[in-house]
Amino acid sequence: MSYRDPLMLAATLARIAPVDDSLTADVQEHLDALTKPPGSLGRLEALAIQLAGITGEAFPAVSPPGAMVFAADHGVAAEGVSAFPQEVTAQMVANFVGGGAAINVFARQIGARLEVVDVGVAAALEGESVVHDKVRFGTANFVQEDAMSRDEAVRAIEAGIRAAERATEAGCRSLIVGEMGIANTTASSALLAVLSGEPLTRLVGQGTGIAASRLAHKIAVIERALGARRADPNDPLDVLAKLGGLEIAAMVGACLGAAARRTPLLVDGFIATVAALVACRLCPGARGYLIFAHRSREPGHDVALAQLDARPLLDLELRLGEGTGAALAFPLLEAATRMLVEMATFTSAGVASGNAST
Repeated sequence: MSYRDPLMLAATLARIAPVDDSLTADVQEHLDALTKPPGSLGRLEALAIQLAGITGEAFPAVSPPGAMVFAADHGVAAEGVSAFPQEVTAQMVANFVGGGAAINVFARQIGARLEVVDVGVAAALEGESVVHDKVRFGTANFVQEDAMSRDEAVRAIEAGIRAAERATEAGCRSLIVGEMGIANTTASSALLAVLSGEPLTRLVGQGTGIAASRLAHKIAVIERALGARRADPNDPLDVLAKLGGLEIAAMVGACLGAAARRTPLLVDGFIATVAALVACRLCPGARGYLIFAHRSREPGHDVALAQLDARPLLDLELRLGEGTGAALAFPLLEAATRMLVEMATFTSAGVASGNAST
């Protein structure tokens, strides 16, 4: 079971400083000196500048990456909001451990350290291949009562901070967050509705693949929960405790832990982006350390991205979770850093430079 360090969250928040923009001009000058028309590599150049600001290094490194998958169950699954039964969460954790899930494939492809963290699965998991940091056995059904206590939400955030610390202490130079939890699109939509003030019809999608005819039921369930819980939109911890999930809270902690350690973090899809939004409401300074990997098919993802003024790197119509979209986007970070280090300048290559793009 997880333990509560009453100083961990406060200490992490205190360590988060704004990204270092003192290198921007130097990195831009170096980019303009490379053997290409200025700005011709588009957003890849902006990504290189962002990575320099995050790390405080003019020639940053992002390898090896560390992927963290947080798993937890949701009491609201009892309302029939998912296409899959709740026991699939534990079964998929076993699949992660066995190396057979999509995130395993993509993590191997990019050479990522992969850690699976049980922060709230509604079953007793065994084995050393899972990090056991369980706060409780799933959240409560938030239609009937708060999903968790405020203290439990903080403990789950701390589990994510610890995961980020383990990854960076193991030598990871960038982080990827993902999740597994049946009914977590329902929780994410509820969180986003409160934090954004947008109507549920703009936010709620089919999640793992519920039939369109059941979408109205999912929206109705969330509407009942919002009316019953009355979460304070100005208090992100209140919103998280009343309507969130333990794995969502852990991703909040991972975002904060990465920012505190000046480590770039690739945010996955809809659920991870909602977690990032909570993290940035807790600490706006964390925003500069987050890179948004892809645009999900979930309709609420566009709203969450807009709340964070974020433009994702990819748009592959994904809706799986697990950190898969973030793992697929990682090679772009690697390309941005290699461009800075390995590409010749006009001077070193003996190529005449010009003032106009070709």
